Amino acid sequence: MCAPIALFLQVTTARAADKPTFQAKPADQYANKQTIEGVTVAAETFTTDDQAKTAFGGKLNPWRYNILPVLVVIRNDSPNAVQLEKIHFEYELPDHSRVDAIPAGDVKYAQGARQPKAGIGPLGGVRTGVSKSPLNVPEIEIRAFAAKMLPPGETASGFVYFETDLSSAGASLYVTGMKNAATGKELYYFEIPLSAE
Repeated sequence: MCAPIALFLQVTTARAADKPTFQAKPADQYANKQTIEGVTVAAETFTTDDQAKTAFGGKLNPWRYNILPVLVVIRNDSPNAVQLEKIHFEYELPDHSRVDAIPAGDVKYAQGARQPKAGIGPLGGVRTGVSKSPLNVPEIEIRAFAAKMLPPGETASGFVYFETDLSSAGASLYVTGMKNAATGKELYYFEIPLSAE
């Protein structure tokens, strides 16, 4: 390996090592959780700058841009795998109004004016670009909840995002769409309070 490439790899590796890695705690260590049929769902909102720094690095706090990140941790202590392909998350306020989670890839477009732009390039043709959004950081998608199947004894975790400017101590995370992989039966819905007891 030539010296410039080796040096580049060392610098890149050193920078990656400096970046904090985020690790969710075990589901039973969260104050807000619910267990049904051997499956535990825990949730925690990330609204403070310190929380956001541990999860998303740098100075980005999505909540300052009306994006509420909710960490979801699911532990399967049942004897069967759980299908998560059709899992659905909603942020439920005390008046029972609900906000659907938005795909992690859409978070960077939040606030309306950040849609891709198209224009004529210098050599003809069409060029596209996205105006720089403070929410356009890779950690938003990297840390998103993405599990499709959860075997017995395993845990899956990640963030779901809600575009809302509403917050309430009486809010809940409403989770539906999980199925027992052996029977195809949908698990009862989960309603996890998001305020500490």
